[in-house]
Amino acid sequence: MPRKIIKAPKAPVPIGPYNQAVAANNLVYTSGQIAIDPKTNEVCPGGITEQTRMVLSNLKAVLEGAGSSFDKVLKNTVFLKNMSDFTAMNAVYSEFFKAENAPARSTIEVARLPKDVLVEIESVAIIE
Repeated sequence: MPRKIIKAPKAPVPIGPYNQAVAANNLVYTSGQIAIDPKTNEVCPGGITEQTRMVLSNLKAVLEGAGSSFDKVLKNTVFLKNMSDFTAMNAVYSEFFKAENAPARSTIEVARLPKDVLVEIESVAIIE
């Protein structure tokens, strides 16, 4: 099974020894995206609403770089620093994923995320 490394120019460059995504067998597996502004490589200012919006914008760029899109996502995993932010994160998330066609999703509270961000999201999606 050959695999393809995805390097999406509109998404932030990885901050460690990993790639933005890897594709194989018509699927793309993204690395977790955090709220890094790809123009500055700095964490975007603001709270959970602003960070979730930036994370989803970065995730969109990675998926598009792989030849996929939000409507082809099978599963998202959301990591929250604080589960109290779930409602605000979910409000932004629902702007990008409509309930009638939404992918499967898990949301997990974690002790800490890279660069002390509030949210990280990873996806598995179809490439056609």
